[in-house]
Amino acid sequence: MTNIAAKSALLQTLQARGFIHQTSDIAALDALAAAGKLIAYVGYDCTAPSLHVGNLMSIMMLHWLQKTGNKPIVLMGGGTTQVGDPSGKDASRPLATLETIASNKASIFRAFSKFVTFGEGPHDAIMVDNADWLTKLNYIAFLRDVGRHFSVNRMLSMDSVKLRLEREQELSFIEFNYMCLQAYDYVELSRRFGCNLQMGGSDQWGNIVTGVDLGRRLGTPQLHALTCPLLTTASGAKMGKTAQGAVWLNPDMLPAWDYWQFWRNAEDADVARFLKLFTLLPLDEIARLSALQGAEINEAKKVLATEATALVHGREAAETAAQTASTTFSGAGLDTNLPTVEISKAEAAELGILTAAVKAGLAASNGEARRLVSGGGLQANDTPVNDATLKLSGIALLEGGFIKLSRGSKKHMLLKIVP
Repeated sequence: MTNIAAKSALLQTLQARGFIHQTSDIAALDALAAAGKLIAYVGYDCTAPSLHVGNLMSIMMLHWLQKTGNKPIVLMGGGTTQVGDPSGKDASRPLATLETIASNKASIFRAFSKFVTFGEGPHDAIMVDNADWLTKLNYIAFLRDVGRHFSVNRMLSMDSVKLRLEREQELSFIEFNYMCLQAYDYVELSRRFGCNLQMGGSDQWGNIVTGVDLGRRLGTPQLHALTCPLLTTASGAKMGKTAQGAVWLNPDMLPAWDYWQFWRNAEDADVARFLKLFTLLPLDEIARLSALQGAEINEAKKVLATEATALVHGREAAETAAQTASTTFSGAGLDTNLPTVEISKAEAAELGILTAAVKAGLAASNGEARRLVSGGGLQANDTPVNDATLKLSGIALLEGGFIKLSRGSKKHMLLKIVP
């Protein structure tokens, strides 16, 4: 990481919070940021209806960019999603239909409105779609005017290509073109909106500087590059993924309770770093929380969970999740804000505990649920289940017609028995 005595509020913030991995010219970026003249973009392909926690670092960089008086551009890859980014993949991504891409793009927009302010002002964020220009390109003209500036030798040295070839995994011609399209995006954004900075994860460094170089060859004003570290946990796991799947940002794909729990379960060694990256708390408050030791670090984890959840789900949902956790883990009673699955009384009369655990999302299969039972990892109403043949009808209902099922001490669900 390159460090300077930054003059701009943006680079002071990004440096202090740990966002900067590489930059092309940090002094020039600092000068532009100090003058409020940075117009920066991050690109997101529309491969799913929601972004996930792994995208949060770049989203937070856009937030701080706007907060410090500069302009963010959110680039949706309606065009590049039709090609597929080979970065970090051993095989080609399944190509989505145009209808799916459009639906995903609309769904993703909802998450961004929590982090940046969109509008028509000089520092308001804008969201644009690269399909607006990529789908209108003339292939021969693009090869002649743009493609001639790309070196195949250099393209083959890019990690997204080189790693796939070294593993003898097939790389399609359409994927090989992806970096050309991404570089052209940067040039087009410069021409249309005066964009002068592309940000992204460190795995995108090669693609970003290719865009910087293409801009130089095609006569744009000087373009810049800035990447953040690819975030892993202290134990080396990739952020954004759990045993249960991706940690989605859209509430309809992951409830606030589960999102809160994800952050509450952070490793001790990650708490200080995550507070800097994924909350808006002042650095002096983060320093105080980071100094907590022993059992007290759990209080810092709760603050992390609540503040991170408030950004995505809103303050009320975050506070409700925190209160639900307090009730659930203190043994003070049953909190009906826990995620709930309704089961009819007739179905409950015949349903076994293994199938119920699967239905509640605590196990992927009856076999996994059986292993949980044999290992003492499944509880019903806070009592370990030691009989894999147990029926729900053999479990006393709690007040309100609920059965609380738990996987270990961290994953809890309610079954509500309804007529």
